[in-house]
Amino acid sequence: MLYEIQKSVRARAEEIRSTHRDWPCRKGCDDCCRRLASAPRISAAEWEPIAEALEALPAGTAERARRRIQDSASAPAPLVCPLLDTDSGTCLVYEARPVACRAYGFYAERESVLGCHRIESMAAQSPDVIWGNHAALEQALASLGPAAELSEWLASAQQPAV
Repeated sequence: MLYEIQKSVRARAEEIRSTHRDWPCRKGCDDCCRRLASAPRISAAEWEPIAEALEALPAGTAERARRRIQDSASAPAPLVCPLLDTDSGTCLVYEARPVACRAYGFYAERESVLGCHRIESMAAQSPDVIWGNHAALEQALASLGPAAELSEWLASAQQPAV
């Protein structure tokens, strides 16, 4: 089911990018990653590939990311995504990133675009954009099971087996 959701989000993003070549949301854009309203909440289905991607990172990079994930639980908003390489501005687990990250800048809630100031400006200048339905996306994500913060998934993964 996660793959189908990701596929749908990818199609919506590609459609918008194909008709608006200057759309900023793509690999390397980190505006939203540096100003999160809260720590990312994801399902177990989303956590599994993220955990695998963290394991594949060089040991020092993975450890720093895990520490930032732990720290994100108590960090005040706005916070920097713990999965962001702040030096390069790229996601450490880009191919495994959460659906919310993939959808940001391409979906809307009723009349409200979900995106940074650049997306809001482009939306105002481009009334022809066909936004993804955020409510439908949230419903699909809910079908994956309960969501929890990255820090909670990390803590549960670090618990010794009983």
